[in-house]
Amino acid sequence: MARTKIHVGLEIGTSKICMVVGEVKSDGSVKILGVGQSKSVGVRKGEIYDFPQVRACVKDALVKAEDASDVEIGSVFLAVTGSHIQGVNHQGSFRLPDSEDTIDADHVREAKEIARAVTIPPDHVYLHHVPRRFGVDGFHQASSPVGLTGRTVEADYHVVHGIRSRIENQIKCVREMPLDVDDLVFSPIATAQVALNREARDRGALVIDIGGGTTDYALYVDGMIEASGCIPVGGDHITNDIHLVTGLPFSKAELLKVREGDASGDAARSVGVVKVGDEKGFAEAEVKRQLLNDIIRQRLEETLGLLLKRLPDGSVDKIGTGVFLAGGTSLMRGFGELAHDIFRRDIYRPEPPELSGVQASFKDPQFTTALGLIRYAQIVESERSPKRGFLRKIWPFAR
Repeated sequence: MARTKIHVGLEIGTSKICMVVGEVKSDGSVKILGVGQSKSVGVRKGEIYDFPQVRACVKDALVKAEDASDVEIGSVFLAVTGSHIQGVNHQGSFRLPDSEDTIDADHVREAKEIARAVTIPPDHVYLHHVPRRFGVDGFHQASSPVGLTGRTVEADYHVVHGIRSRIENQIKCVREMPLDVDDLVFSPIATAQVALNREARDRGALVIDIGGGTTDYALYVDGMIEASGCIPVGGDHITNDIHLVTGLPFSKAELLKVREGDASGDAARSVGVVKVGDEKGFAEAEVKRQLLNDIIRQRLEETLGLLLKRLPDGSVDKIGTGVFLAGGTSLMRGFGELAHDIFRRDIYRPEPPELSGVQASFKDPQFTTALGLIRYAQIVESERSPKRGFLRKIWPFAR
């Protein structure tokens, strides 16, 4: 009888650091045992710029997660992001020897190796090689073509890579807890594990995870990942825009954005003014709702517009299911309406499926990536052992 397995996911974000402890039971169900959160300090646009501060925040999240779950944590699945990370599609083709016409495992292996061998900058390292599909003489196959007759076998992969040093810094931060890193996961790929089921992927779906400093995305078409990436813009940029235009302190601008802002573009929601109290006893400031909402909508329009330009031509027409919004900034009032205006597709906010032990607040979209790491770990456990050899290559002290 299969035993239960405990996995831990760690997301080091711009706004928060979140560690989730999940138990995968013998029947495949997942129970969340505990969550540890800490305000993120020292991270900008998803990347570490103040190592000691980030290390202290991760330590705080670790202590809270262990207390909440009553589990001694020894290793984590780590989500990574940043504008330096790129996702590209690459196809490899292998022609069978003239004396052979039946495809065997060695032929497929050759095609896979060619497809995985994407040329990347010397300072980059591979994060993922995600198989998309196979082909025989130009005809696409959903599964391995071993045993079929043909002259040429093709393999198609989605390859994700990023700057080695920036990824190493994240691993180093975790190792100094000290914790092992079971695997590295590009954040939108983790998010998609919770946001999308098989039907959604088959019909076409776009996942957008917009946090404090980055907007991550993953596009699935015909059941396969079509595109992924990270735009270095998030909710903090909206707050800074409000700060610059109104002259309010950054903290006040953040509260104003969260409590009063609306991105829908609905004129009825932009009537009147918002009074901002001054904690030092000075007279209240007033901000016109129209101005506030225009600032928010313009920045979000720009962000989603940048994302739209990065998607392959014509791919939006293949999104049959819709767009799934995750991340803290996706909670902005009116953001769903804005996303619908831009993509002209149904808009959803994912909820964790088939999970138990989850506090009500943990179903918040800002935790989707952390939950997705547990799902990703579950898949890794069922299919293969974690890539410890890979981690030794980019970080020699990984166990």
